[in-house]
Amino acid sequence: MSTPSIVPTSPAERALERARDHLLSSQDEAGWWKAELETNVTMEAEDLLLREFLGIRNEAVSAPTATWIRSQQNADGAWSIYHGGPSDLSATVEAYWALRLCGDPEDAEHMRRAAARVRELGGIEETRVFTRIWLAIFGLWSWRDLPALPPELILLPKWFPLNIYDFGCWARQTIVPLLVVAAHRPVHALPFGLDELRTGKRRDDRRPLSSWGGRFQALDRALHLYERRPLAGLRSRSLRLCAEWIVRRQEADGSWGGIQPPWVYSLMALRLLGYPLDHPVMARGLAGLDTFAIEEDGVRRFEACQSPVWDTALAMVALRDAGLPAEHAALVRGGGWLAGQEVRVPGDWAVRRPELEPGGWAFEFENDNYPDLDDTAEVVLALRAAKSDDAEAREAAIRRALRWTFGMQCSDGGWAAFDVDNTRSLCNQLPFCDFGEVIDPPSADVTAHVVEMLAHEGLADDPRTRAGVDWILREQEPDGSWFGRWGANYLYGTGAVVPALVAAGIPVSHPALRRAVTWLESVQNPDGGWGEDLRSYDAGGVPGRGASTPSQTAWALLALLAADGKSAAVTPGIDWLVAAQREDGDWDEPQFTGTGFPRDFYIRYHLYRLNFPLMALGRYLRQAP
Repeated sequence: MSTPSIVPTSPAERALERARDHLLSSQDEAGWWKAELETNVTMEAEDLLLREFLGIRNEAVSAPTATWIRSQQNADGAWSIYHGGPSDLSATVEAYWALRLCGDPEDAEHMRRAAARVRELGGIEETRVFTRIWLAIFGLWSWRDLPALPPELILLPKWFPLNIYDFGCWARQTIVPLLVVAAHRPVHALPFGLDELRTGKRRDDRRPLSSWGGRFQALDRALHLYERRPLAGLRSRSLRLCAEWIVRRQEADGSWGGIQPPWVYSLMALRLLGYPLDHPVMARGLAGLDTFAIEEDGVRRFEACQSPVWDTALAMVALRDAGLPAEHAALVRGGGWLAGQEVRVPGDWAVRRPELEPGGWAFEFENDNYPDLDDTAEVVLALRAAKSDDAEAREAAIRRALRWTFGMQCSDGGWAAFDVDNTRSLCNQLPFCDFGEVIDPPSADVTAHVVEMLAHEGLADDPRTRAGVDWILREQEPDGSWFGRWGANYLYGTGAVVPALVAAGIPVSHPALRRAVTWLESVQNPDGGWGEDLRSYDAGGVPGRGASTPSQTAWALLALLAADGKSAAVTPGIDWLVAAQREDGDWDEPQFTGTGFPRDFYIRYHLYRLNFPLMALGRYLRQAP
């Protein structure tokens, strides 16, 4: 069926038509949508370091990667982890080091500026643990001065505190191969050092013994003593189990979890265990890396992960909101592709839910070990937006998704992204856990997406859905907003929660919703849009404040429109979207509005700037008199 040919009469209608057509034009013939997922230069730097470690780095990869890294350097000589962000010490050290590896001399002007900034920020002595692990691998830091990572950790039973399943899926996938790397303590010598990045100051991060952090540091000292003479039989068994664990979790595309850190460390771990580069597991892993590289205009950059399922589900919801009928060919193709991505095998989530039947969706093309609740909720909404060539099969898949979703509800009523009751905060106190979130507790944004989906499935009055609603209401911030775990930040959380509560039957007059509306109105920018700088995650950061962006403006509008649409802030917000739109129907959005780990890892989803404004415009025009 062709795209509706209603003649637009208002600026908002014309903007919607342009955005809709632009989105339709970017669909793959197979039915999916996918745009670049941009992060920071540590991805490219560590890709080069991995290749150096494996002995496969070449000029064809190094030169365009180095060009990209140089292009991202800030005026002060450092690198940031998001657009417009402050200088980041660890990212700068890794970028500088990668450029040295590619042949940039230390006395080049851009390298001198980078080295000076590193020293100002504390030198390599103050980098994160993961950066210092890389330094140790290449003989630039002592393994003795790193937290102990004994592979015997793999032996802890699932009920024992701090076993690997106490960590979030992304963390456990990274930790297990690192156990192998740390046990081998490799030193791959380089023809240069990094003394120019040192301050000479001794790192001092001691914590009082009265704290859990201090107790774990004492335990770390004991583990270092054990590392001098580990029990041979126990060490051998542990390494064998780690290898088996890693190999079992390789995805069909060669990745591990579809994300860069465990992928890189898994390849290193298996190589240290004696796997040759032409072993099928290694060959698949190395070949898969190339599919995550983007080469254009003389540069090579690397995606930390890919988001086709997420992008496709959001695109279909946006097109539904834009008025496309369910039988439109684009929606039918998209729905058919999504149906084929259903995960029908148990993954790590089954460790705590062994009797639960699989039935959900993951984030990536190949990610069967780690389906997630966020994608599953959005996919169900997307499938409802499209006519299916096999309605019976679609209904069966949705039924499985509903059972799996309810089965993955946490004991407090909320939903997390990947696991159930993955809330042992003690994990954050371990000496090697200084980068990002390592557990997966329930979050307002994921719970909201689940509740919204369940409500649209006619399950708003189900006691389990009501428990989710109660959880969301308890999590509201004093100012009326909600924290955004997977998007930036309070605008994302609030933009997800308000439509979900309304869909679940909470009246728009409810005090929680009125407080949310008041907060959104209070943080609207004078230009009519909304924006939130990623510093809102930091101590002292200001929620909901920043330069206006298309995606964040749309999130605010989605909430206001759901809460009756009568706010005086709506029209200026729509006007801002219309005025900011490009002629081709897209928007410019250099800002990172996606979140991987608050305060440590951020994402620029290149389709957010199109999908969410299209949703907002569609819902606005649907409500217009």
